[in-house]
Amino acid sequence: MRLRRVLAVFGIVVALLCTVCAGAGVWIWNIQVVDTTGEVDFTRPLAVPPLAPSRMEDGKRVFDLRAQAGTHDFGRGATPTWGFNGDLLGPTLRAARGEQVVVNVTNALDQTTTVHWHGMHLPPDMDGGPHQLVAAGKTWSPSWRIEQPAASLWYHPHLHGETAKHVYQGLAGMFLIDDPATSAAALPHEYGVDDIPVIVQDKNFDGDGKLDDAPGVFGGVGILGDTIAVNGTVGPYLQVTTQRVRLRLLNGSNARAYDFGFADGRRFALVGTDGGLLESAYETDRVMLSPGERAEIVVTVRPGERTVLRSYPPDLGTGVFGRFTGGEDTFDVLQLRAAGTLAARPEVPQRLVAVPRLARADAAQQRAFKLSGHNINGSQMDMTRVDFAPEKDTTEIWKVVNNDGQPHNFHVHDVQFQVLTRNGAAPPPQLAGWKDTVYLPPNETFELIMKFTDYADADTPYMFHCHVLFHEDAGMMGQFVVVPPGGKPGVIDHGAHLAHAGHH
Repeated sequence: MRLRRVLAVFGIVVALLCTVCAGAGVWIWNIQVVDTTGEVDFTRPLAVPPLAPSRMEDGKRVFDLRAQAGTHDFGRGATPTWGFNGDLLGPTLRAARGEQVVVNVTNALDQTTTVHWHGMHLPPDMDGGPHQLVAAGKTWSPSWRIEQPAASLWYHPHLHGETAKHVYQGLAGMFLIDDPATSAAALPHEYGVDDIPVIVQDKNFDGDGKLDDAPGVFGGVGILGDTIAVNGTVGPYLQVTTQRVRLRLLNGSNARAYDFGFADGRRFALVGTDGGLLESAYETDRVMLSPGERAEIVVTVRPGERTVLRSYPPDLGTGVFGRFTGGEDTFDVLQLRAAGTLAARPEVPQRLVAVPRLARADAAQQRAFKLSGHNINGSQMDMTRVDFAPEKDTTEIWKVVNNDGQPHNFHVHDVQFQVLTRNGAAPPPQLAGWKDTVYLPPNETFELIMKFTDYADADTPYMFHCHVLFHEDAGMMGQFVVVPPGGKPGVIDHGAHLAHAGHH
C-alpha cells in the first residue's frame, strides 16, 4: 500500500512537471513572435541625417567624422549611445565619381574602433576593416578616388569581435555616390525632400531605458529587437510633399531581416540595389533586405493620404524555427503623410541605366564557400591567414551555399558582384543588379561573379563574411588579397597593423 501511494504521488509530480514544462514551452514558443501592426503611434517627424559638410583641399574633397559618445531619446528618456558628429548615427557623406576624397576619422571614444566603407571600391589599406584600427584619441585619414556607379553605400565599424556592439550603439551612416552617367534624371533626387535615407534598425531596452545588447537565447543570431528606429526615430512619420518619393532603404540592423511593403498593399518601383540602379525598374509590393543590404524604391502617393511602410514576416527559408530568428515578426516601420497639394514628379522610366554583364566565359577561377555554424569552409577568422589571392584584372565565380539551418548572408569587400545563378536558374529581378551582400536561404546555391580591378596589395587583405554581426564577430569571416598577375600573397603582420592603430 505504501509503495502504491509513493508511486501515485510520484506520478502526480511527474504529470505536474510535464504540464509545467509543456506550458513553459508553449509560452516560450508564443513570445518569440513580435507584431506591431496598428500599434505604433506615428507621432515623431522622421529625422533625416544631414549631409556632411565638406571642403576642397589640394583638389580633394575632405570630410571630418568624429566617433563620440552621447545620449539619444528613443522615447524612454536619455539613452546612452554612440554616433558620428552627434549622439546617434552619422551624417550622410556625398561625393561624385572621379573625385578624390579624404575622410578624417577622429575617435573620441574611450576604446578602439574602425570605420569600414561598406560597398566601396577602394585600396585595402583604406577599407576600414579589422586591420585599420583607430585608437582612442587618434585620427585616421583614408583617401581614395571614387570610381564606381551612383549608389547608396554606408559606413560602420568593423572591429573584429566587437562590430555588433559598435553598430548597435549607433555608429553608422550613409555614403551616397553621384554619377550622371549611371543615374536616371527622372528619379526623385532632391535630398531630404523627395530623396530620403531610411536607416532601419531594431533595438531592445532594459528597465532603465538603456540599450540591451543581450543576444536572444534561442535564435543563435544575436540581437533581435522589439522596437524599430528609423534614422534613430521611433514611431516616425515622413511629410511627403511630392507625387513620388525615393526611399533609400538600408537594413542597418545586427541580425534582423525585413520584408518591406506597404500596409495597403500598394506597389512601388524597385530602382536600385546595393551597388547602383537596376537596368529596368521592377514593379513589386515587397523587397526583402538582410543585414547590410540596401534597396532604392520609388513610391507614388496621392494628396492627403497616409500609408505605412511595413515589414512583413521575411521568408528566411528556415522552417518553423524561423520564429526564433525573426521569421514570423511584423513591424509597422514608417508612416508616409502626403500633403494636400503635391509637387509634380515624372513617372519612373522603365529603362534606367546600362548594367554591363560579367560573363561566365571570362572567369579565370571558381571558388566554393560553405557557410555553417560560425565557419566558412570549416575555418574561423584568423587575422594572419590569407585564404586565397585573386589576381588583379581577373574575373572569378564564387559558389556560395548556406549549409545549416541558420540565417546567413554573404558580404564581399571591395567589389560589387552580380548574381549569376540561384539554384542553377537566372536570378529574380531584385537580384539582377550590382550587389555586395546577398541573403543565403539554407541549402540554396548562389553563383556570384565579380572582377578585381585597380588595386593590388599582397600584404593587406579584404574581408568576406556573414553580415549577421553576431556570426561575423564569432569568426564567420575570411580574408583575401588581390595580387598582381602571377603574384603571390604576402604575410599579414597584424602586429604592424596594431602598431599603426594610433595614426596621428
